[in-house]
Amino acid sequence: MDGGVSVRRVENQRTVADGVRVVVRASVYAVLGGAALVAIATVVSVLGPLLALDLYTPPVAAWWTVLTAVAVQGVPFLLLGTVVSAAIGAFVPERVFRRLLPRNPALAVPVAGIAGAVLPGCECASVPVAGSLMRRGVAPAAALAFLLSAPAINPVVLVATSIAFPGQPKMVLARLLASLGTAVLMGWLWARFGKEKWLRLPGRGTPSVHATGIRAFLTGLQHDFLHAGGFLVLGAAAAATFNIAVPRSVLDLFTGSPWLAVPLLAVLAVVLCVCSEADAFVAASLSAFPPTARLAFMVVGPMVDLKLLALQAGTFGRSFAVRFASATWVVAVAASVLVGWWLL
Repeated sequence: MDGGVSVRRVENQRTVADGVRVVVRASVYAVLGGAALVAIATVVSVLGPLLALDLYTPPVAAWWTVLTAVAVQGVPFLLLGTVVSAAIGAFVPERVFRRLLPRNPALAVPVAGIAGAVLPGCECASVPVAGSLMRRGVAPAAALAFLLSAPAINPVVLVATSIAFPGQPKMVLARLLASLGTAVLMGWLWARFGKEKWLRLPGRGTPSVHATGIRAFLTGLQHDFLHAGGFLVLGAAAAATFNIAVPRSVLDLFTGSPWLAVPLLAVLAVVLCVCSEADAFVAASLSAFPPTARLAFMVVGPMVDLKLLALQAGTFGRSFAVRFASATWVVAVAASVLVGWWLL
């Protein structure tokens, strides 16, 4: 009996201690949160009128107009692309891809590249999918070709490009050819020159990155849409700032020469990290640049950007990510220049 009473007494003491901790923690949060709200209210009350006046100036109004236009145009395609991508990740087993690909890597590379046109997915999802394909025995060269092509030439991206560039079907065709050519060529280059020590292959015994079922679909949809939507807004804001803040004299220095405009937008695509379902609208807003430079922006972005570099380094190793991303950037720029010179 005494033992039971002692146990209950200890449990009661723990309950009281936990309650005290909760009260203290809530009090601290309330004090800190209240102080933060007071500080924010003070700053807003002081700077609010000044900011409101600034919003009525023509440059700021133009900035808001460009930002809103790019974001509103891109969101529907971003949502459609993430829905399809989440559905593929949740309901399509990776073994389907392995059965469809030829065993010969030289033949499997173009097949995997073309498969990206009918199996859409965002660039964030393509990295774990490629790792899963390698884990199931797909040749790394074919998996890498799919990694590059899926976010760049899928139907959602091409339709979005056609709407962002109305009356310019050659821009859609140019994006398709340059992106597919880059993906296939990089796959062949890896099959010929890639070394196993550069690539940290995912272990065959590890579980699949993707779960299955409706819960996995909803989780993937929420993650991809919110993640990519943030990059869309950032990209739209950067494009608006670029159009408004950069002096016309500086733009003329780059826009007057394709040799300067193409690498500038190719580097900008790496930094902005705009989702492939929405980057066409950002590229269309950069109307001061020649078509080939905007093509390079759309070809490079889904294949090489900062978030992809981090994802590839975490999945396949830093040695692979640095080499593969650098080579992909060079091939993508060269393909954009060749296709742009031919079609645009």
